[in-house]
Amino acid sequence: MEIIKTAKAGSLFSNDVLIMISPNDELVIELDTIVKQFEEAILDTIQNKLAEMNVAKGLIQIKDKGALDYTLRARLETAILRGIEL
Repeated sequence: MEIIKTAKAGSLFSNDVLIMISPNDELVIELDTIVKQFEEAILDTIQNKLAEMNVAKGLIQIKDKGALDYTLRARLETAILRGIEL
């Protein structure tokens, strides 16, 4: 899937995550999280969901406030679907 417009999903409330995506020539993931000890696990979850949805390019900005894996995946999927042309 190709991201063609800027989109976002989520919030900055506790236990949630705000994900913003934008078109970009390469895949760039920027992660800001309050749970530094789980940073690698969060990146793995994000990368797996991007691969599952065939997203190879884009700027992915993540502001995590302690979201669980299923929330990360749902917010990322929503942002991607908002950022592509269906």
